[in-house]
Amino acid sequence: MISCNSWTSCSDASEAKLRNILVTGALGQIGSELVPTLRAHYGADRVVATDIRMLQADSAAVEGPYEHVDCTRPHQLHEVVRRFDIGRIYHLAALLSAVAEDKPQIAWTVNMGGLYNMLEVARQYECAVFFPSSIGAFGPTTPHDSTPQTTIQRPTTMYGVTKVSGELLCDYYALRFGVDTRGLRLPGLVSYAAPPGGGTTDYAVEIFHQAIRYRHYTCFLAADTRLDMMYMPDAIRAMVELMEIDPPALNHRNAYNVTAMSITPEELAAAIRKRIPSFEIDYEIDPVRQAIAESWPRSLDDSSARADWGWAPRYDLDAMCVDMIDKLGARLKQARQS
Repeated sequence: MISCNSWTSCSDASEAKLRNILVTGALGQIGSELVPTLRAHYGADRVVATDIRMLQADSAAVEGPYEHVDCTRPHQLHEVVRRFDIGRIYHLAALLSAVAEDKPQIAWTVNMGGLYNMLEVARQYECAVFFPSSIGAFGPTTPHDSTPQTTIQRPTTMYGVTKVSGELLCDYYALRFGVDTRGLRLPGLVSYAAPPGGGTTDYAVEIFHQAIRYRHYTCFLAADTRLDMMYMPDAIRAMVELMEIDPPALNHRNAYNVTAMSITPEELAAAIRKRIPSFEIDYEIDPVRQAIAESWPRSLDDSSARADWGWAPRYDLDAMCVDMIDKLGARLKQARQS
């Protein structure tokens, strides 16, 4: 088994057998940081970024191959996988929770139709596939505290339905066709590199933007709404670590629980106040997103990921706040000056 406690130490060992890498949804919140990380370690020319959106001149995706791809159009996926000799796919293209609830029919088409098309391409071209699941795959009947790796999953949102369905579809393609599918149940993600994208946990990104700019934030979730969160560098590392591990080490393969911290908006605001003392927060609750949040776990049990492939986060709440304020502050300052 490859030891990947630090994933950079095992990338060289697997590089000889690795073809090129494809990232869908590359201009989104995760892709904006995953693509530069992959290119730094595997080489810019070996990582193909794709998205349905047009590439901006200041995007990190400019530094290597970029293709305009709609994952609901199978022929576009076939063409890019064949032309670039793709062997590993990070399939991130999807509508997030709040947007999906507003447009459930489109969410099914994009989230499930796109995944099905990608798995079919992976089956035909023998590609490994990473599929990001979410705490949204759980529902109100799931145990909310220390949510187990294997438990009841009855989500009440279209986003959650597509995540559970995606987990099952990936399992099916692994068992039926031998496709190397792997995935994580990600908590809310905090990133300085991309703006909020329509998720229920996006308050944890918006709050930093507003704190730095205006020293004030109006939160759409209640002050005591507890949810799992993770700083994006930890999430990126978890994705790449998981894809580097030899398959026999993985007892679950798809949808490993991973987490870093379980926090409320009030606790996050208090941590920000240590760096920005004048910061204030108030609350105007959005009933739709509040209901979604209350259906999700308050904390995850990620012991399976820790046992199977050595997962461990490096950022707690305070460390995340320090890094986020420093890097986002610099980014916003640069934007104002340009």
